[in-house]
Order: sequence, then structure tokens, then C-alpha cells
Amino acid sequence: MLLFKLQHERPAYAVHNHVLFYIKDRQLRKLDMQTNRDAPVMQIKGSNRHQPHSMSLNHAEWSVLVNWHIGDNTTYELYSISREGGEAAPEPLRGTAAMSVWVARNRLAALDRNNQLVIKNLKNEVSKKISVPNCSDIMYAGTGMLLLREPECVQLMDVQQKRTIASVKVTKCRYAIWNSDMSMVALLGKHTVTLCTKKLEQLCSITEGARVKSGAFDDSTPQPVFIYTTANHIKYCCRDGDYGIIRTLDVPVYAVKVLASEAGARVVCLDREARPKVLNIDPTEYRFKLALVTRQYDQVLHMVRTAKLVGQSIIAYLQEKGYPEVALHFVKDARTRLSLALQCGNIEVALEAAKSLDEPAAWDKLAKAALSTGNHQIVEMCYQRTKNFEKLSFLYLITGNLDKLRKMMKIAEIRKDNSARFQGAVLLGDASERAALLASSGQLSLAYLTALTHKQHELADSLKSSLEAGGLAVPAAGAGSLLRPPLPVVRGQPNWPLLATSKSFFEVAGATAGGDAGVAVASAEAEPLEAGGAWGDDDDVLADDDNKDEDEPAMEDACDDGGWDVGDEDLDLPEELAPVCADIDGDESTEYFVAPTRGSAVAFSAKLKTAHDHIVTGQFEIAFRLLNEQVGIVNFEPYSDTFLAMFASARMTFGALPSVPPLVCHLHRNWKEASGKDLLPVIAVKLNDLVTALQQCYQLTTAGKFTEAVDKLEKVAQSVPLLQAEGKAELAEAQQLLGICREYLLGLKMETCRKGLPKNTLEEQKRSCEMAAYFTHCKLQPVHQILTLRTALNMFYKLKNYRTAASFARRLLELGPRPEVAQQARKILQACEKTPTDEHQLLYDEHNPFNICGISYKPIYRGKPEEKCPLCGASYLPEQKGKLCQVCGVAEIGKDVLGLRISPLQFQR
Repeated sequence: MLLFKLQHERPAYAVHNHVLFYIKDRQLRKLDMQTNRDAPVMQIKGSNRHQPHSMSLNHAEWSVLVNWHIGDNTTYELYSISREGGEAAPEPLRGTAAMSVWVARNRLAALDRNNQLVIKNLKNEVSKKISVPNCSDIMYAGTGMLLLREPECVQLMDVQQKRTIASVKVTKCRYAIWNSDMSMVALLGKHTVTLCTKKLEQLCSITEGARVKSGAFDDSTPQPVFIYTTANHIKYCCRDGDYGIIRTLDVPVYAVKVLASEAGARVVCLDREARPKVLNIDPTEYRFKLALVTRQYDQVLHMVRTAKLVGQSIIAYLQEKGYPEVALHFVKDARTRLSLALQCGNIEVALEAAKSLDEPAAWDKLAKAALSTGNHQIVEMCYQRTKNFEKLSFLYLITGNLDKLRKMMKIAEIRKDNSARFQGAVLLGDASERAALLASSGQLSLAYLTALTHKQHELADSLKSSLEAGGLAVPAAGAGSLLRPPLPVVRGQPNWPLLATSKSFFEVAGATAGGDAGVAVASAEAEPLEAGGAWGDDDDVLADDDNKDEDEPAMEDACDDGGWDVGDEDLDLPEELAPVCADIDGDESTEYFVAPTRGSAVAFSAKLKTAHDHIVTGQFEIAFRLLNEQVGIVNFEPYSDTFLAMFASARMTFGALPSVPPLVCHLHRNWKEASGKDLLPVIAVKLNDLVTALQQCYQLTTAGKFTEAVDKLEKVAQSVPLLQAEGKAELAEAQQLLGICREYLLGLKMETCRKGLPKNTLEEQKRSCEMAAYFTHCKLQPVHQILTLRTALNMFYKLKNYRTAASFARRLLELGPRPEVAQQARKILQACEKTPTDEHQLLYDEHNPFNICGISYKPIYRGKPEEKCPLCGASYLPEQKGKLCQVCGVAEIGKDVLGLRISPLQFQR
């Protein structure tokens, strides 16, 4: 069922400060949004049967432009509002134009049917004309400035200078809404919202499933937030691309103004009957997110404590955006606290959560995290709680703690675990213990050989007597050598040294709220780790108190001593000398640590923005995260060699003195005009190199070497996010290069797949013809487009689909092929025109625009739902979302990303 609108539903309105001017029932009305006073201003002439399309207000001269779109008749009326009041309808000045807006206090701009921008004065007299060939609509952009809507973009034009200042790629923009200080603009399409700066630098773009109706900015926040309405929701959009639902709507409304206060916010709207409405909204969610982005942590703390904001969605948001330490201080659930603490590396908080849960899975997770940070004491506690004796023994082995490893052997004896006991004896090199264990296990021959080999003569004689008494043969010992494990150089290695860090805002706030009691509890819980208490104090290592076996001795009986007697608890040392004294005391390692000086790569990192710069300085992990967030890359295996090559090309080694190793220095791209902290790393991947590689791909494609061409095209497409663009021209060229690679990769891979299909049955032949037809719609170079059309023409002619074959012949002739090719095409065209019918029905409609799914190679006609690859822009059917893009081979289909960021200009606010 199709629904058609008979007239424009959006009411005509304009806003100045806190006053809303709108037209209802041929009457211009004025609403004071602070006092809710609504009063008529004057009558509007116009049409009795139609509503005005839009209006533009000149608050300086108190004039109004009213635009009418009645069928193909587009006109405007210029009214002067009486300052003394009165509802009498003045006689307006009229003109014909597709759209008219004010550009200055005494100038208006009208777009006529000849695509000319006509500048007029208050008397409706023409003062200037500017040609704008592709413009279909104009919108206000400040004094002397206009936004020109073109089919594929929006341009910012200086009317006085008659030149275009900037442009942004927005398809079929319908409305432009500015914030109060004209620093940001929201460009609304049918289903899209694009936020830009006043110079049309794109900040973010989102796509909605429902139609976008209208919107207004909330300027009370640190960064303006765009509040917009769809058919059934009020939503918000931040400049960093975060968006969400504020509330639902019963009927569509048009937001005109956001009135915000500390207590909340209200949205002033107009419905389709032009009736003003005020809707209350809860701005807490987007204010919370903005406070995080702008690091206003005091507001974050206040909102969490007062607004009851913390929930699973907010926690997930904090984790996704890299703020797990923020969520950690407001979450009470122990399981969630454990997950957050492990994510941000807070081992102390994770230990508290694990103690609260006291589950094996929690202790295992904590042990893995603590082991990766070198916190051996926490790892030891976790293994004790989970009774993981094998890992505990191995921990003591790698840390060189032979005393505790010997105690583990004693514990294995108590547990009657002969395997663990024997393993401990092997690790310790205790031959007598191994021989005794083998003898007690009934392996007298092995015990005798062990004792004899290791010169345990008394034990060997005793075992020999036992063998002879039992009538067993006494084995002969060969020439053996002592295999003793090497002694550890450092025994009982302490935790890895950590750099000192200051407490975060939330840690300080939490400590202040908790008072001295919180500090006392924290220090009391840490005492067992620092003091290294007795092994016997952890009774749960062997068994719980409730189910301990009666015949199993206590833990204290298994050990010769009660613990590690450090003996320095009673020393009263000055605070400033404590670290130094720790270094002097014997052969134990110290926790005193001097941070190394900052190297060039570390000094770069403070001002690096693009993935390229992070790669050439060796910060691969940051580059991985940026590429994932910006263009959705999830498969980094193809980048392995590229990353290493870029890193190597940005460094240089040279010999200094014969007695020292070569020195390494970083190369800089701005060494002529900068120095010190302003230096930037050299550019490793250049756009010209990729363009040269693309030319080679063209040659391979022409030669029919599709496999080699695909390999090179994939490398070019995958290298585009690694570029460092220096200006807008290079940025636009890089994006164009990515689009070319997408079209060629999609077409060549589809053609390779088509050639591998069987062609025995009719259905198989039809499918092959369909794919050949789709290939002709890939945007290739003319020389390659001719080849695709020739292939499709021959295949469809053989299938007797003459009508479609004739279409291919006409398209081929339009490209101007070689004379012999053109002659052959004309012959086929004449033959097809004699019988202009298709014998077989195919899944192909050349008149309905479509994109090609990169996996199924089926058409996705315009208006149908589709998913995009965030890197190359390839289209896919909705069921392919979340899979790996088969065109570029590295990005996740349908992933929500920030967009390609390869130029410092894209990071400027």
C-alpha cells in the first residue's frame, strides 16, 4: 500500500531568542516560550487551501519572508510587521522563486527557476545575480552566507565574494539548523543527521530507520547537543557521534527550541496543526556523557549520586568508551566490580571483589591479571584459595622461592599425592626424597637405581636387601651423571616495581566520602600481602574447617617453621630513608625504581592523532584501537608486514664509536620548521605511492590478470587508513582512491566467482548472465567498462535475451570503443531490435538503481535496507552484518564507527 501526501505537513516557523514565530490558519503568531504567552501578529494573504512551505525572519528590520510551494508554482511574499501592533494584513511584496531567505538585515536571497541566486533589497528590487548551476535549495548560514543544496553535497557560499568556501558530502539535505552562536549546524536528510562546524567540517553522521522531522540544539551543555525528533521518538546526538533515545512520542512533532535548566529540560514543539506543545525530557544521559568527554568529573560524580543513573547500559557505555575506572567507583555488585577492575588493571579493587565473591572462577581471573602485572603475592593468594597446587608449585619455581617449593612437596605428602610429591622432588633436585617415594610406592628397582646413581649408599644397601629378600633381581647401575636443576640467582623475587601515579578524581572523592574508616580497612586488608604471613595461616589451602579429614594433620605440622620471619616490623625508620634502606638490606631485590627518560617515540605520543603516526613510532596497540574505532578493522593479520615496514622506515641507525652498539634515531617530517616537542615522525605511506600502485592494478586488469590485480587492490585499499593526509585535497583524493578500489575489488571478485560457476543447466547459465550484468554497473575506467559490456552483451545474446542485450550494445556504443568493436556491437544491436524481447526472466533491472552485495553478489535496490563496510563502503544485505567484509578483507560489516581519520584537520574542533 502506498501513501501520498496531498499537502506539506511541516508548519512554517522561525525562532529568535526565546520567541517563536509561526503561521497557523493564515495568521502569523508569536509565542513567548518563557511566559507561554501566545498572541497573533498579523494576517497572511497567500492561499486559502494550502499551508506555507517555510518562513524566514528578519528580526532587525521586523520583516518576514513566507515561501509558498503550490504544485509547480513556487513564490514568496515579503511582509513588514508593524512595530505598533495590529492584526491588519499589509500588502506584501511578491516574487517567484524556489526558495527565499534573508542574508543580511536589508538583503534577501531568492533562488529562481533558472538556477540563479538573486539578491534583492527590502523593496524587492534586484541588486545582484549569481549563477549556481547545480543548486536546488538555499538555506541561511549567517550574515552574508548561504548553504547551497546540491544533489550530493551542501556548499557554504559567501554571497559578497561570490565564491564557495567549503562543502560537505550530504545527500539530499532538507533542512539546516544552527545553534545559538552559529558554531555548529545540523544538516537533516530524510533519514540522516549530520553535525558540522560552521566551516562545514563534518563532526559525525548518523542514520535513522524512521524519518527525521526536525531538531534544535541544547546550548546549556559544555558542547552543544542536538535534540531531534523522528516519527515516534525524541533523540539526542552529541558531536562525537554518541546518540540515543530520550523519550517516545505518540504523534509526530517538530522541535523548535530546547529550554534547559539544572533541574531538567523542556522541548518546545509544533504539531502538524501548528499547535505549540511543551514536552519535558530527561537530559541526564547526554549530560553525563558530555561531562565524561569534557572531563568534568565533579558533575559526573554529582549526577551518579543524585540521578540514579548507573545501570547496565551506562556501565556498558563506560566500558566501550574506555572509562572502566569511572564505572568502578559507582558499582556495588561484586561481579561487575571484578570485571571492571580487571579491565582497567586495578588489582587491589579486583582483590576485594574476588574476596567478596569467593568463587574459583573469580580467583582464576584475578590470578591471570595479577600474573600479567607481576604481582606474585596476589597470584599466590589466588592459587591458595583455589587449591591449584600445580600452578602454585610452578609459581614458586619461576620466582626462585625454593623454600616454599619444598613446603609444597611436604603438603603433597600430606595430601598423599605421590605424583606432585615426585615432581617437587625433581624440581628441587632431592634424590633421597625421590628414592624414598619410589620405595614407598613399591618401585624398589627404580628406588635402588636412584639411590645408587646419586651415591646414597646406605639407602641403596637397604633397598638391595629388600630386593634380595623378595626374590627380585638386583638391577645393574650404568654410568650415570648427576642432573641437578640450576640454582636460582634471585630467590623469592618480589612484585615488579611500579611507577608512582596520582589518585584519580573518583578515588579522592571516594576516600573523602568514606572518611578515615575506609583507609583503615584498606590498610588492614593489605597487611597479609606485605608481611607475607605464615603458610599455615591459610588453612583453606588444604581443606575447609568443616570437612577436614581427621587423619590429616594440620598445616602447621607440615612445615618446620611458622612462616617467613622477616624480623623488621619493629624498626622505626624515617619515611625518606625507607626506600634506600630497602636497597641496602642483603641480596633481596628492591622496590626502589627510577623511571627512564622519555624517548622520541614517547615524546611523540602526546600529540599524535592518526593511526599512521602511532604505527611509525611503534605504538601498534593504539593504532589497532584507532583503526577499529574509526573504520571498523577487525582483521589485522594483513597489516603485519606493513606495520613492521612502516616502523622500520621511520628509524635510522648509525655507528658512533667502535666500542658501542649502533645508535637509533627517529626521522622527522617537519625538521626544517620545528624543533624539540614540535617534531613529528616521518611519513611512511604516501598517497602518490598508492596512486602509482593503482595504475599498476589498471594494467593488470586490462591484461586479464584478475588474481594479481585483486591482491594489489586489497593492499591499496588496506593502506588508505594508514595515510597521513596534509590537506583537504589529499584527504578528498584518498577517499576517492578508496572508492575506486571498492568498485574494482567488487567487480573483479564477482567476475572471478562467475567464471568458476558451472554452466551446464539453464539456471546456472542465467545466474552467470546476472553476475555479468551486475559487473557492468561497477564504476570502472571506460576501457574496462567496455570489456564488461562486451562480455555481458555476448552472454545475453546467446541466452536470447535480446532486449537486455540491445541495452548493453547501446551503452557500449556510448563509450566510443574501437571501430571493429563498434561495428560488431551495431550488428548485434540490429539483430536484437528485430526481436526486442527477453526469453528468460532474470534477477536484473537496469532501470532501478541498485548496489551489489559483496558476499551473495545479488542486487540491493534503492530503498531496501542494507549494511555498509565502514572502511571501503561496500554494500551488503542486512543478514551479513557482523561478518568480515569480503571486498577489503579487514573491516566488520555494519560496525558503528567514527569515520576515516587520516588528516590532522579532521581532529580540529
